[in-house]
Amino acid sequence: MVTHISSGSPFEARIGYSRAVVDRDMVYVSGTTGYDYALMVMPDDVADQTRNALATIAKALGEAGSSLKDVVRVRYYLVDMADYDAVVEVVGSVFAQIRPAATMIVCGLTTPEMKIEIEVTARIGAGAS
Repeated sequence: MVTHISSGSPFEARIGYSRAVVDRDMVYVSGTTGYDYALMVMPDDVADQTRNALATIAKALGEAGSSLKDVVRVRYYLVDMADYDAVVEVVGSVFAQIRPAATMIVCGLTTPEMKIEIEVTARIGAGAS
């Protein structure tokens, strides 16, 4: 059975996607930017955007019965390579012990204020194995 998880973002309904999709023990979390969905604001600082994205991802994983410890794959979409060190400092503190397979891509994102987008795949229970 497939379960769809929403973060409540207005973008999900408008574009037609789920924040996360759970299929058996796999959790696929959509690309997540740095919006603070409670206030619907995007901070200017890339480190703050990264923290917000990870918090949104962690919440979706929690609703799926998973956690960041279960992440097996992460993709980072970075707009400006000059932001690399600030992003690595934040994500390194989260994933240093988890060590998922990872890719970082430098690209454009959908609005100018977006500096980072993060997408993860998790397997429920992977962190305990």
